[in-house]
Amino acid sequence: MSVQKNKLANVLLAPIVSEKSTIAAEESNRFVFKVQKVATKLEIKKAVELMFDVEVDSVQVLNVKGKVKRFGRSLGKRSDWKKAYVKLKSGHDIDFASA
Repeated sequence: MSVQKNKLANVLLAPIVSEKSTIAAEESNRFVFKVQKVATKLEIKKAVELMFDVEVDSVQVLNVKGKVKRFGRSLGKRSDWKKAYVKLKSGHDIDFASA
């Protein structure tokens, strides 16, 4: 495996499976992934195409700010992370059960 493919394989951290992401997948062929904070839209697009053998139409990203939480007496902060909404071209689909 080349260095470029190895780097792209590490861009996607996990799929986000929630009620909102399931509705987005069913209605508009849009899938949601947790990605590295430094990942660009182009890297995310190439990583999804490489990992799932599909064609990507568009990518939208957003930075999720970590919540401030109380841990006993002290305050702590959860880590910030990045979320990517990946829209696939018509005729393509990702099945997480078999992937």
